Amino acid sequence: MSPLFLFNNRIFVLLFASSIFAVVGFSMFLTTTTWYVITDLGSAGTLGLVLIAATVPRILMMAFGGLLADKYKKTTIMFSTNLIQSILLLIIFILVSQDNMTLALLLILSGLFGMLDAFFGPASSSMIPKIVDRTLLQPANAVFQGVDQISFVIGPILAGFLMEQVSVSGSYLVATGLVFLSAVLIFPPYIKESPVEKGTKQTPLQDLKVGFSYIRHSNFLLTGLLVLIILNFFVFGALHVAIPLLVDAYGGTPLNLSYMEVSLGIGLVVGTGFLSMIPIKRRGKTSLSGLVCALIAFIIFSWVPNLILLTVVVFFIGLSMSFVFVPFFTAAQETTDIHVMGRVMSLIFLAMNGFDPVAYALVSGLAAIQIPIQFILFGLGVIGLMITIVLFFTSKPYQQV
Repeated sequence: MSPLFLFNNRIFVLLFASSIFAVVGFSMFLTTTTWYVITDLGSAGTLGLVLIAATVPRILMMAFGGLLADKYKKTTIMFSTNLIQSILLLIIFILVSQDNMTLALLLILSGLFGMLDAFFGPASSSMIPKIVDRTLLQPANAVFQGVDQISFVIGPILAGFLMEQVSVSGSYLVATGLVFLSAVLIFPPYIKESPVEKGTKQTPLQDLKVGFSYIRHSNFLLTGLLVLIILNFFVFGALHVAIPLLVDAYGGTPLNLSYMEVSLGIGLVVGTGFLSMIPIKRRGKTSLSGLVCALIAFIIFSWVPNLILLTVVVFFIGLSMSFVFVPFFTAAQETTDIHVMGRVMSLIFLAMNGFDPVAYALVSGLAAIQIPIQFILFGLGVIGLMITIVLFFTSKPYQQV
């Protein structure tokens, strides 16, 4: 069955369009905030604090988000999340435009904004198996991963252009509109999602234990979670801090920041585009191979001497990363029982993002004590690659999936 058949599915198209606006708005928020913090509020250490504030509450609420996705309509969760996020962005816009924003306020608002994303991710991911045929799970996941990465193409370009030609507050205002439009598209009456199946009534703690137990008894899921942790701690988390620091260190502008993030996004889009058309049989081995390539590219990135070459190398990091995410997500959805899908996907998201704050704190903290950013990145890349090589030779069952 052709992947284009997905776009004959009205619910899929609405979810797809809503995701585009949501992730573009979210990426504009991140790009604008990183530049605003570095140029208006402080330093590398301050940037690390803001990134931690945006991710720690999100991580703490991630498992609860998956629990809600198993018990309530996913469209209601996604609509409510985007609507409240648009209100928070509007508040940020007003404070920045009137020059009343402080570090404390930005930390609080970033924390609330990130916390809400803990509900959107598990709900949208666990809805995919509910609305598409099993044979289309890989292209559907590739499309949605591509949508997530389009934010790195459209969002940073738009944010960089608006910050340079209009203002930082103008970038926040456009992000507000996009996230609100995402909420409109996923308005529950448009989707008419089928009722959630009622299972055995349990306490939230018991429900969470079921999800943890399910993963604990799956060798594939356990190994896959470790793969995601390595990727997001040693590569993706470090990049979030390193890219704006490198742009600032080399005397770049907001557009240089946009170009580099766009290059990362293009690499991810190219990879997910390929995976949407070519079926992968041995998904475990593919994800591990993608991790090795991402780490090698990251090590090269750590010693590249100028912004142009950095922009080229980061493309290959993004390309490699797509071969980690998509195969694992597809296999996880194919092998997971539907009644625990939300909890399993939330724990997968938790593994993907749980170590990001540690990476933010580590990289920004080491940079704050004057350790060269290139040396920090090189060390992380080498350690991550060594762990991955060991995993490659000790996870044969995972590679057979």
